[in-house]
Amino acid sequence: MSPASGERAAGASGWQAGARAGASAPAWALLGAVVLLGLVSDLASKWLAFGKVAGSPVAVLRSDVLAAQRAGVPIQALVPTHAPVRVVPGLLDLTLVLNPGAVFGVGAGRRVLFVAFTALAVSGALALFARGTGPRDRWTHVGLGLVVAGGLGNLYDRVVYACVRDFIHPLPKVRFPWGLDPLSNGGEVWPYVSNVADLHLLVGVGILVVVLGRSGGGRALAGTPEGAGAGAAEAAASGPGA
Repeated sequence: MSPASGERAAGASGWQAGARAGASAPAWALLGAVVLLGLVSDLASKWLAFGKVAGSPVAVLRSDVLAAQRAGVPIQALVPTHAPVRVVPGLLDLTLVLNPGAVFGVGAGRRVLFVAFTALAVSGALALFARGTGPRDRWTHVGLGLVVAGGLGNLYDRVVYACVRDFIHPLPKVRFPWGLDPLSNGGEVWPYVSNVADLHLLVGVGILVVVLGRSGGGRALAGTPEGAGAGAAEAAASGPGA
């Protein structure tokens, strides 16, 4: 390895060794912008949906939701019966649903558990951002920001309304062929109604999976102290005279 390539490798390693996103103002700014935009888009879309989709505004009150749950009444009874709004026929409907569980209605009735879990997950994502990524891991920061935004959007609903407000129904009434019914729901391909926060969570996790896959998984995130040794080794191996 030539002296020049050695200097490049040492310089890269030296820059990376002390670089964490938690000490980078631009990295925090990017994360904050993604979280803010994601949270605003989720809460604004819920407000619009529950104000327009049923034909008249539907007010969701925490006290009503808790009273219905104590009485053993499905909280969906708090939403007036209404026809779905067909945005794209056969592809996307808007319909109002109150979800007492997690994503896709899993774990109904365990609100306190989901509040605690979501708070821990958001804290973990922020800790990973600050201590496990570098200032230049921008796509990782976008993915983490979307995860945090999605978690906060649904956490807000659980705390304020004691349930999650859903309204997005993809592939309405599309059924499996040949009478198949793998989900035990009458054969509907996608029976779930979700919201923008759920979309943020899915896209954020997808981005993180792609980033980790492209970075080699174990070598993890470019620009982090954990990846510094690998980065320096690659620089040395690719240098002239190596």
